Amino acid sequence: MTDRPEDTSRSSDQTSGGATWVDTHGHLFLIDDPANDVLKRASDQGVSWLVCPGVDENTSRASELLAQEHPGKVLWSAGLHPHSASLWPNQRDHIAEMAKRADAVGECGLDYYRNLSPQQDQVAAFTDQLSLAAELNKPIIIHCRDAFADVHDLLEQAQLGESAVLHCWTGGPKWTKRFDALGVTFSFAGPITYTTGDTLRLGAAKAPPERTMVETDSPYLTPEPLRGSRNEPANVHLVGARLADVWGTTVGHVAQLTTATAHRVFGHG
Repeated sequence: MTDRPEDTSRSSDQTSGGATWVDTHGHLFLIDDPANDVLKRASDQGVSWLVCPGVDENTSRASELLAQEHPGKVLWSAGLHPHSASLWPNQRDHIAEMAKRADAVGECGLDYYRNLSPQQDQVAAFTDQLSLAAELNKPIIIHCRDAFADVHDLLEQAQLGESAVLHCWTGGPKWTKRFDALGVTFSFAGPITYTTGDTLRLGAAKAPPERTMVETDSPYLTPEPLRGSRNEPANVHLVGARLADVWGTTVGHVAQLTTATAHRVFGHG
């Protein structure tokens, strides 16, 4: 992102404080720096491992290669993003085959904000990937933007429980409570730190701590006070620190809770 920094006064501590973190969503293949350097900076900030989600056939292959090059440090997923949902008939077989080897399915879901693919194509691709995750008994990483009702209804039908990961969750209290009733896992990113994120923080206050994770969505959505620079996994502790403020607990406790959830959901460690 290239947004200019907003109010930085709330996050004066820019270190991870010795806590151990997992970045559950970072697109390493979109970061120009060598992966070794990115992972070293992340490790220096307490990040023990991360999930690198594919968004189409080619980036899913790139994610698999990164995971092979960095075993134990990088997990990967295979999926088709809603922006490209119209490509699903052509890419389905290749992505489904990769998903057998992957740690998760996705990134997939619905995006009615940009509508870069027709909504009916998005629903078809998402529904198929939900079925794929259920068939493979693997977690699924879900993108939801301006599509809460349809995503909720499809997840209610799928009954995937905590294996359904709501990536970069931005819902307010009403939608957080409704999705919580489905037993899903919430993952929070940089927007929870923004001055415009009051409704999101009210929603985060309703999220179940035992089913919540943190992420960066690198290289996008850089958290305060670093907005205006490229995001990377090393910054995930800033998301955790803001979540600690929302929950009225310590940063260390948030790190412990979210890391335990990541290990359980993704079956790592």
